Amino acid sequence: MVYFDLGETLVHTAEDESVRYMPGAAEHLRALRARHIPVGLITNVPPSWGATDAARAAKLKEVIDKDWADTRPFAWSDFGDRIFTPRTEAERKPAPALWERAKKAAGRCRVVYQAETPDEIQAGRSAGYIAYLAARPHWPAYMPVRLIAALAHLPYPNAGVARES
Repeated sequence: MVYFDLGETLVHTAEDESVRYMPGAAEHLRALRARHIPVGLITNVPPSWGATDAARAAKLKEVIDKDWADTRPFAWSDFGDRIFTPRTEAERKPAPALWERAKKAAGRCRVVYQAETPDEIQAGRSAGYIAYLAARPHWPAYMPVRLIAALAHLPYPNAGVARES
C-alpha cells in the first residue's frame, strides 16, 4: 500500500491558483496502477470540511477539481476510500493519528509513505512506514515502482521469529 501527501507531492498549486500534477506524478500513479499496487492519501484538510473522512474527501475533490488545469484528470478513482484526513486540529500532520488510521486500514500490507516534507517523512517512519522524500534533487521524484513491488515480497522484520516468554 502506498500512501501520499497531496499538495506539492502529487499536485502543485501555481501562483495563479491553478492545480496540476507535479512532474512525474501521473506517470507514477499509472505505473503503480499497472502493478495493482493500491494507493491512498494522508493529507491535511480543515476538519470543518466534514464529519467523516468521506465527507472531507468529497470537499477536497471539489476544491482540487475546481482549479484543476492539467490536461489529464486527477486519478481520484485510484484512491477509493483510502483518503485519510484529520478529524480534529490535533490530528493534523505531523501528529501520528492519520498514519495510524491509514496503517490500520491497510491491514497486513507493508506501507509506504511519500511526501515532500522531511517532518512528515520522519513521522511516517516513526509510525512504521517505509518513507520516501519526494522531489529531492538528483533522486527519482518518487520511490521507484520496482522497489515498491519488491518490498511487498520481503518478510517483515522479525516475522516468524519465536519470542521467549
